[in-house]
Amino acid sequence: MGKPSNYASIDPASEHAQHMPSHIFKRLGLWDESIRTNLISIEASKCYAENTGIKGHWDEELHGIDYLVYAYLQKAGLDSAKGQWEYLKTIHAVYPMNFKAAYTFAAIAARYLLENKRWKEAAGLELYPVDFPWKKFPWQRAINHFTRLLGAVHIGSIDSARTELKKLRVIYDTLVKEKDFYKSNLIEIQIKASMAWILFKEGKNNKALKLMQSATDMEEVTEKIPVTPGEVIPARELLGEMFMQMDQFSEALEIYQEDLRRHPNRFNGLYGAGLAGEKSGFKEQAGYYYRQLSSICAIHSNRPELTAARHFLNPP
Repeated sequence: MGKPSNYASIDPASEHAQHMPSHIFKRLGLWDESIRTNLISIEASKCYAENTGIKGHWDEELHGIDYLVYAYLQKAGLDSAKGQWEYLKTIHAVYPMNFKAAYTFAAIAARYLLENKRWKEAAGLELYPVDFPWKKFPWQRAINHFTRLLGAVHIGSIDSARTELKKLRVIYDTLVKEKDFYKSNLIEIQIKASMAWILFKEGKNNKALKLMQSATDMEEVTEKIPVTPGEVIPARELLGEMFMQMDQFSEALEIYQEDLRRHPNRFNGLYGAGLAGEKSGFKEQAGYYYRQLSSICAIHSNRPELTAARHFLNPP
């Protein structure tokens, strides 16, 4: 079998041929390759929509944008990721109005805010477009509620977090009644993670860790749905962050290391492992992960985590 990059070069005019290797690139943490192939795929999708008379944007264009934003975020390309999100806000007509488009609209905004820990904005995130038939897509709506909940928890608005938790439970019950057990399982993972963070903020650390570990275990035996480049935030990263906030840095390091085996070259995984190594006194391991982070990221990125990592590697 040839390399994914070779497959991507077969037909630059084919959206499908260009996009499909990015599924592999994502799993391998090859962000430059994913960016390159999805930029071509997006342009091919636009041409297809124009040539076939589609009124609005083809859903495959949105699918490519989702993978593109994911890759930009892992390279700390915040301006590029934000630019795609802003472009997405200009899209009102999509053909077909399906689960793929719904996922892209919900996930890009959630991913951008959660990965950058912009908790206040996450707590107030609204679904867009407002006239999209969201009632048909409960799983995608749940992404928004999960984002709002994590945002609320991190800014101390526990009552608001509990309100979002209730909405997640309603969606879970709806999916169970519809016998959509795969998606209800995804919502259950979000519910467990949500409850864990609420418990943590209430000072119930042992219960919080137990639930967060349960969410992590569930997620890691659940196959990724093909439409997604990945969870809007991996459960194991949330577990690592929880250990960090408990000042249990050695435990956090182990969690981030395991997470990176499943999600190679994720920005927050690499930074989390580096910081946990630094805080626990494992300077060599901290340097290892910080060097990886620095090597894959945009040189002029303004992410403070990247600045801190590079300061560690090259102290004044």
